[in-house]
Amino acid sequence: MRNLRITGRSLLRFQGEDPLPLTATTSDAASDALICAFGPSSSRAAIELKRLHPAGSESGERLDSIASWDAPCPLPSLPHDRILDLHYFADTATTCLVLAGGDIILVRESPLQNEDLVEIVGSIDAGISAAAWSPDEELLVIVTQADTLLLMTRDIENISNITLTPDDVNVSSHVSVGWGKKETQFKGKRARALQDPTVPERIDEGTLSPFEDHSVTVSWRGDGAYFAVNTVEQNRRRMIRVYSREGELDSVSEPVDRMEGALSWRPSGNLIASIRRLDDRVEVIFFERNGLRHGQFNLRLTPEELQSLARPLTLRWNNDSNVLAVSHPNKVQLWTMSNYHYYLKQELVAPEEATQTVMVNWHSERPLSLALATPESLQLLDYLSTTATGSVAPPYDYGAVASIDGKCLKLTPLRIANVPPPMAFKQLTLESAPVDVAISEYGNKIAVLSDSGLYVYGTDLTKRPVPMPSLLWHNHEFRGHEPRHVAFRGHETVYVVTDSWDEDHSLLWKSSHESLTCVAPVGENSPVASLVTSVDYQDVYLQFRDGSLYAVDSEESQQLTQLTFKAPSFAPDVKIVRVDGTEIAFTLTRSGALFANDRSLVRNCTSFLVTPSHLIYTTTQHLLKFVHLTSVDQLELPADEPQEDERCRSIERGAKLVTAMPTTYSVVLQMPRGNLETIYPRALVLAAIRRSIEADRYGEAFLVCRSQRVDMNILHDHDPERFMAKIAEVVNQIKRVDHIDLLLSQLRNEDVSETMYKETLKTKDQEVKAKQSPSDIESKVNRICDAFLAVLEKPEYREAHMQNIITSHVCKTPPDLEAGLAMIGKLQKSQDPLTDKAAEHICFLADVNQLYDTALGIYNLELALLIAQQSQKDPREYLPHLQSLHDAPPLRRKFLIDDQLGRRTKALQHLKDLDAFDELQEYTQKHNLYSEALELYQYDHPRLQTLTRLYADHLSATNKHADAAIAYESLDDHASAWPHYRSAHLWREALSSASLAGESADAIKSLALSLAEDLTESKDYTSASHIHLHHLSDLPNALKLLARATHFSPAIHLATLHSQPALIRDVINPALIERAAEFSEFLADMKTQLQAQIPRLLELRAKKEQDPGSYYTGVHESGAGNAGGIAGDRDIPDNISVAATETTSAGTFMTRYTNRSNSTLNTTTTRRTSKKRRQEERKRARGKKGTVYEEEYLVGSVERLVERVNGIVEKGGEAERLVQALVRRGMRERARACQRGVEEVVGMCREAVRVVFEGDESKEEEGKKKLEEEEEERHTGGDATFWASVEEVNRKKVAPVVKGFEGLSLLG
Repeated sequence: MRNLRITGRSLLRFQGEDPLPLTATTSDAASDALICAFGPSSSRAAIELKRLHPAGSESGERLDSIASWDAPCPLPSLPHDRILDLHYFADTATTCLVLAGGDIILVRESPLQNEDLVEIVGSIDAGISAAAWSPDEELLVIVTQADTLLLMTRDIENISNITLTPDDVNVSSHVSVGWGKKETQFKGKRARALQDPTVPERIDEGTLSPFEDHSVTVSWRGDGAYFAVNTVEQNRRRMIRVYSREGELDSVSEPVDRMEGALSWRPSGNLIASIRRLDDRVEVIFFERNGLRHGQFNLRLTPEELQSLARPLTLRWNNDSNVLAVSHPNKVQLWTMSNYHYYLKQELVAPEEATQTVMVNWHSERPLSLALATPESLQLLDYLSTTATGSVAPPYDYGAVASIDGKCLKLTPLRIANVPPPMAFKQLTLESAPVDVAISEYGNKIAVLSDSGLYVYGTDLTKRPVPMPSLLWHNHEFRGHEPRHVAFRGHETVYVVTDSWDEDHSLLWKSSHESLTCVAPVGENSPVASLVTSVDYQDVYLQFRDGSLYAVDSEESQQLTQLTFKAPSFAPDVKIVRVDGTEIAFTLTRSGALFANDRSLVRNCTSFLVTPSHLIYTTTQHLLKFVHLTSVDQLELPADEPQEDERCRSIERGAKLVTAMPTTYSVVLQMPRGNLETIYPRALVLAAIRRSIEADRYGEAFLVCRSQRVDMNILHDHDPERFMAKIAEVVNQIKRVDHIDLLLSQLRNEDVSETMYKETLKTKDQEVKAKQSPSDIESKVNRICDAFLAVLEKPEYREAHMQNIITSHVCKTPPDLEAGLAMIGKLQKSQDPLTDKAAEHICFLADVNQLYDTALGIYNLELALLIAQQSQKDPREYLPHLQSLHDAPPLRRKFLIDDQLGRRTKALQHLKDLDAFDELQEYTQKHNLYSEALELYQYDHPRLQTLTRLYADHLSATNKHADAAIAYESLDDHASAWPHYRSAHLWREALSSASLAGESADAIKSLALSLAEDLTESKDYTSASHIHLHHLSDLPNALKLLARATHFSPAIHLATLHSQPALIRDVINPALIERAAEFSEFLADMKTQLQAQIPRLLELRAKKEQDPGSYYTGVHESGAGNAGGIAGDRDIPDNISVAATETTSAGTFMTRYTNRSNSTLNTTTTRRTSKKRRQEERKRARGKKGTVYEEEYLVGSVERLVERVNGIVEKGGEAERLVQALVRRGMRERARACQRGVEEVVGMCREAVRVVFEGDESKEEEGKKKLEEEEEERHTGGDATFWASVEEVNRKKVAPVVKGFEGLSLLG
């Protein structure tokens, strides 16, 4: 689908008195110049070497002389010497010439003192037939006229001398098995029986061509590993020998009749091209490296051309293997291959017919630059591989593409018929091969520019079938000029650019009423590069080689052009669009740099196109990207995230853009092989949907969503207020009932405009648009369904959209099945014929079993029967069941239905209505409905009492003693209540109920004693002392218990209150001494804990900070805290390698904990079990020394210790009470020791809090980053416990406050 378009052309003729003919050219890639060799000729045995500077260079003269010298031919058999190979070494500024007479000459542009300007560095006495330098410029291959092959180094030192013998034909070791050949194809059983398929019907003998010139040709493969030599063997046949770089014969070609001397090895290496001339055609034939044939194509010569062609042709591939130049005596053809078809893209006619074929020299670095030379003229051409497409602006974006193939123009409107190449929708036969093609704005006119003139054809793409294009008019005004470009402005006006052999500038032509008028000469200051039409076809621009861009004025009276933009450097591919009145020129350089005016966008672009809304381009990362068109500074390029950004999409490797059709939201790509692929990128699809919504075309937007599988929620979420206000229009535009059902069924409570399809075009309207609130999103589906119901239930919609009404009810969240079934029930009651269809529809939308239960739940047995008939239920099951329900009384039927559906509360209510109290009691006990039953009978006291006792018995049986005791007490059953109070450890209630139950004094005393013992065991010493004092009258034990609770002041008060001061000495003082000793020991334990844990914690943190990897792996190898991994390296045998391989990874310091690499994660998932997690949780809780959980355990331990200290030292706490009591009883030393111990512990706690909890915040951030890096691997099993521990350690914690202790001032 791509054509070759000229982007630069220089035409030169060499004139003068007895000028030397131009005989060879070579490119100088360093200075972008051309080295030209003139002579020798039969009249002058001299050679002139000149440098041709590029047009527009700062050099005054374009053609500078390098050297000239006499070159007499040393061979008497030659009338004059001839240049066989001309090569320029840019690194040494040296030119090497190989002459047919045998001389090898070096010309140094900057010779040293001991060097000559021109030097003959070697000579072959027998003469030279062919020569060629390797692509790396290290080897020179020479074939002598004595049938020898020489390999020389760059210093012209011979390293190999090979004789070409007839026996070489037997050397090839390659074997053909006939794959893909016509002879091996299946032709039926009988044909196979008659002929061996491996034996061809006819075998070529290698007959020589009648125009055989016995020439020898050499061609290198692109990588320089092999070269091929084409020679005539013993005047019998042509043979191609393939040699390796070392001079070893690799293969020879199979014999081919009438093969000529042309030879060119494709740089990519897969094909060797040559020429075969038959009676009725001339073919380019291909060989593989093994010498076997591999296809051919016809040069499509007319009989007249074939008859006049008396000289052999030559071939030359360009350096990227995409274009093959076939050189004729009077023209050069440029062929490209796509989809296994060879296209004739350009036919360049020489100004005069030469005595030999036109010399073709491709540029060594620029693939589409070449020089065409004849003895008297030179053409320098730069091409661009591009597509000739029509408008990409709706509604004329038919996707029209014109592909040049010789005298055939292949036209395909891809929007109408996506015909894959090499076929085409219409094939237009032309008088001559086109140079350029343009398509008008409306797509119904095609301008074809050729050497014979301008031809304008017309067609009509709106008709069906589309007619064949017909010639509207043609013009030959520019004969004598070389046509270059053609372009349309609008629908009618055609512009043409031509070049001339006689003038340095180009001419701009404009059509007017089927005639062409020369507007003005252009390119006087800088050569013209191309003629460009804007995207909207309203302007035409001229681009020049210096990067400047001019707009061609549309006024006929004004012929001047107006400068609009100048690119930083010349870029051959240009597309111009007007955005908000400002022109933006997008240019693509040969290196892949894409610019917007002077702003560089990307550096890896392979192709691009521009629509009125988007810049679309492909990258070397095989991504298709879209950029919304705004001002140049605000162009936002999408990231390489095809999974997240709608503006980026992955494509096939090497795919390039052909055209875009925004009307059908599609883009056409051409793969490297040549086949087409039409895709519908999300960016274009969503843009079309949004445009339709903003224009209130909801029907069109819905169809796009349906065909392109876009979530229907975007119809609402793009503009919720507009959608809710246009529900009636939505219904009227979508119309079809099933389509409305599809829309309603896909609704969900999510704002897809913020999740799946976030708007990427930043406009003022988008900035003003408010986001939906969380509450609006949660109620979105129900709001939309209610809005549809409000519209559809109107009389004009109700009958036609009954199905949609049902869908609206069912699609709510949760589904309103009762409302939907109620509608069907109404239809059924009125015997509407749509009843069955409605029932079938609702069964399709919802689970039929749930619908059946819902129909029973509204007590409509007929509707339940209808639903059951739509299901897979067995009639032998549901019919008897429904019949039994039908036969039951109404209340009993409701009870049975609700009981079946599990609606126990309603069933209980029906039993109450039936006045079946005994059955209600059983039902209550069976289904544990005590609370509901009590609520039903709250005003029926006798039955309430009965139900309460049932509930109390139930609570007693389930060991809910407190609730059971309260229930029994509410029934005045204190005898049953007090044992339950006792079991619930409610000692006051138990003693009270026992007394109210009339228990004996001994029984109450025994109860009090047992309660006191239980309270003492549970360390509720205060309550136990209360029982001993008030119920057992045991003052000494009461005092002991108060002393154990450190309540010494109340104990002393009770002793004096009961006039027993001796108990202070006998009971309280010993208890006080004992408690002081216990408290001192308790403080000592706290000190010991802090002194052990804080240094250990600092040690762990220092080790982790210095070497995290060693910290975790070291812990792991110790065997402690191993979360199901393997032992350390010390347990690995010596014959097992622990080095990482290509399929394993050393991992980060976090992944080492699990002793797994990324490649083995899947194989160990069976070990990530809940059992493993429980094991790790137990290890984590223990926090054993040496495990990965030790740090977390130590931090938690310190935190818990601080909490305990705060409880002791608070106002009125244990420490204060103990110190005061010791001082009151005269034990000052003990009091001072306890107070000093408390103060020391408080100080140590404050220091510990400072060290443990007030860390550097940067460590926390570092920990967060490490956790994020390893987040994907912490999911299940023991790993989850480990990661929870690491997260807890790295989490920033609030340091606990250590409360102060106010000691007794009497102690100092």
